[in-house]
Amino acid sequence: MTSTLLYTVLSLSILGGLLAVILFFVAQKFKVQEDPRIDQVVEALPGANCGGCGFAGCRAFAEFYVNNPEATDYLCPVGGNEVMLRVAQMLGRDAREQAPKVAVLRCNGSCEILPRLNKYDGSPSCTVAADLYGGQTGCSYGCLGMGDCVKACQFDALVMDPDTCLPVVLEDKCTSCGACVKACPRNIIELRPKGPKNRRIYVTCANKDKGAVTRKVCSVGCIGCQLCMKACPFEAITITDNLAYIDPAKCRLCRKCAPVCPAGCIAEINFPPKKQETGNE
Repeated sequence: MTSTLLYTVLSLSILGGLLAVILFFVAQKFKVQEDPRIDQVVEALPGANCGGCGFAGCRAFAEFYVNNPEATDYLCPVGGNEVMLRVAQMLGRDAREQAPKVAVLRCNGSCEILPRLNKYDGSPSCTVAADLYGGQTGCSYGCLGMGDCVKACQFDALVMDPDTCLPVVLEDKCTSCGACVKACPRNIIELRPKGPKNRRIYVTCANKDKGAVTRKVCSVGCIGCQLCMKACPFEAITITDNLAYIDPAKCRLCRKCAPVCPAGCIAEINFPPKKQETGNE
């Protein structure tokens, strides 16, 4: 009995050893040598793993960037152009500078402007609420006000305003990672270029209903009247599905559109106050 047991243990040991040797040689034959520069790039990146670059995390971005020498227009939104320049120099290639961006909210329908028509009593989540019904107000395009975007932001760049029931973007903290854009089920958060001197102009509405319908539910909603489009000398404004949109690539910040908007739904950010015109007596 003892000899049988010893024989079994010895046989298993020999078999295990042979398998270990085979696995070792197989691993050596098929192992993939990883470029050591990948670790260097990972160390140069902020390490936020926010996914704003379009990849699963910083390491996935580093692997792609190192293994694709033709990739010059990719950007780590958290690190910005400074980090990408350092990474490009590390790899001996050029980095294409990109304009910094910031998240903006395309909704101005505060809880004062849009009174609650019903009470939502479900899970405090915009995504859940959007799947269940149209919202607590008459606007089925606007902010649901439950803060999914705030919860998604890793950089504390969004806060809910208790007075307006809308999220507020803290632009000095915003890294344009895009997490809030992905989290919003209404698609009312957009990443736009910060603009020269952090000045930008955009439409604070996403309502695609006809003007008369929009006007009934929101006094600051876009009614598609085309007055802003006609006032723009640079053809930067288009009207699609009853909704105006300002193309940041064409906008020259002339500010001719906002004064003619009857709904006041065109935001002018970080501009100095306009000088009051005075008549000669």
